[in-house]
Amino acid sequence: MKKLLLCLFITITICFGSWTVAFAASQTVILSVPSMSCAACPFTVKKALSKLEGVEKIEVSFEKKEAVVTFDDAVTNTSMLTEATKNAGFPSTVKN
Repeated sequence: MKKLLLCLFITITICFGSWTVAFAASQTVILSVPSMSCAACPFTVKKALSKLEGVEKIEVSFEKKEAVVTFDDAVTNTSMLTEATKNAGFPSTVKN
């Protein structure tokens, strides 16, 4: 009975794990961060975004006052990204 339950557990884990991976996708958004006022601000924005699970890549430009963020949309979302920058003192919005 224990072997049967173990096999069932392993089968469910493999199937569920595969299902989760199949629907996860990387997404890239551009965040407008107009309140960056000095060359050090991008470091703070990048640090705040990097603390979120699922964030894969971050490029912050002081000159453009924006952050380009690539993330796993099964783990995080744009609301969480903008909330992270806001909590760091740099409110942001998603650019169209």
